[in-house]
Amino acid sequence: MRRDYVTLNVRHTDEDGDERPTAELTFDGPADVLDDRLGDADGDPLEGERIDVAFRFQTGADADAASGVFSLTNRVTGDFVLEVNADADPVLDLVSAARRGRTDEDEGRYRVVVRRDGENVAVYEKRTLLVYDDEGSLLRQHSLIPSGVEL
Repeated sequence: MRRDYVTLNVRHTDEDGDERPTAELTFDGPADVLDDRLGDADGDPLEGERIDVAFRFQTGADADAASGVFSLTNRVTGDFVLEVNADADPVLDLVSAARRGRTDEDEGRYRVVVRRDGENVAVYEKRTLLVYDDEGSLLRQHSLIPSGVEL
């Protein structure tokens, strides 16, 4: 899937906001491609626990105007579901806001919404967002990792 089919908009990261921090991915490519990516081998929608969220820097993490790739991956197969080139600052703001937010174990710390044609086609409540440097090493200080999780 082409990255230019997807745009990322990070919302609700202000410190005094009541809304859950949200990564909104808007897809404007072929509908059948998205439907295929958001489903499993049987055509059933992928559940949130089968989706991993990550950001990998393409530049140095401390570079001015740092950027990278924000991605959703199928945890079972390892296949990319969606990926998009993105500036690092909004993604790091999402991680910070999620750390400050609610700690209810039943709900995610942040939300990922996939939209097409103005409609939500998938919503995932997430607790983990792994951030990697441009060489593929995990940056724990920038990642959102729930307590008790060993990586």
